[in-house]
Amino acid sequence: MAKKILISDPTLRDGNHAVRHQLSRESFVAYCQAAEAARVPIVEVGHGNGLGASSMLVGECRLTDEDILQTARANLKHSRLGIHVIPGFCTIKKDLSRAIDLGVDVFRIAAHCTEADITDRHINYVRQAGKEAWGVLMMSHMATPAVLLEEAKKMESYGAEAIVIMDSAGAYFPDDVKERIGTLVGGLSIPVGFHGHNNLGMAVINSVEAVNAGATIIDGTIRGFGAGAGNTQLEVLVAVFDRLGFETGIDLYKILDAADVAEKEFNPVAPSISPLSIVSGLAGVFSGFAKPVARAAQDYNVDPRDIFFGLGKRNAVAGQESLIIEVARDLAAQGGATTKG
Repeated sequence: MAKKILISDPTLRDGNHAVRHQLSRESFVAYCQAAEAARVPIVEVGHGNGLGASSMLVGECRLTDEDILQTARANLKHSRLGIHVIPGFCTIKKDLSRAIDLGVDVFRIAAHCTEADITDRHINYVRQAGKEAWGVLMMSHMATPAVLLEEAKKMESYGAEAIVIMDSAGAYFPDDVKERIGTLVGGLSIPVGFHGHNNLGMAVINSVEAVNAGATIIDGTIRGFGAGAGNTQLEVLVAVFDRLGFETGIDLYKILDAADVAEKEFNPVAPSISPLSIVSGLAGVFSGFAKPVARAAQDYNVDPRDIFFGLGKRNAVAGQESLIIEVARDLAAQGGATTKG
């Protein structure tokens, strides 16, 4: 019997990074309808950094969270509605409670890979409300497999019904994925998933390796629409899984149609593996930093590659955008001295 893989599609969330969180209501409607037609199981929506994240620090969203959730909910009948939640951005009483009221089905509660403790209250609140809660470990390349398992077990104890690790910097090779996913699958009693980025061109093969190692949840976005070099390209992923005999339940022709819809609705539609994205992957720095790094490099007249390697040395993570300016300013003060090496 074919192995079943649950696909979660964060095109309308991670993809918002690619356009500085400026996706329009029309784009949400068009893609929700296309994903619904293709029978995509879960469609994740929102600001690139998740529920409650719209701000001057990480970027102001074109639409409010409520607008996005109402629009998506109205256009998803069979596909489940998902959101990304980072405690600190997302409050329980204001943001989570309203999202529950608006009909969100799957809450992906995320933390840096060594900070699962901060997800306890959010996961518990969602579960108490009778909704589905997953634990998500971001920037997972920054922790050993043993530490990831320890953090994942915390989330499982809080009530998480699945664990997803994110290759937020696109830094993994297949062996890295195999080791980490295998460790989690062997040590947890709940499903394990993988979210890939394509900085080093590895997103699809890493996703295949994740499934081979026991993962049953895989993220992918249409045309790879996402932060930096983009995510695992969904329509390619569906085709590859179909060829390998994995069952996703997604209609291949309809997901290819959704890719055409995205080409018309999103501008620019498809991230590419730029030289800066490659450096982001090598430095192990969050892919979503690409645009602010480029701006800071121009403002301070320094090499953006040096900024990325400097951020890597400081173990910068998503939400620490202020470090970009700090590193750029330091480089400028040093006369643009390189941080690589």
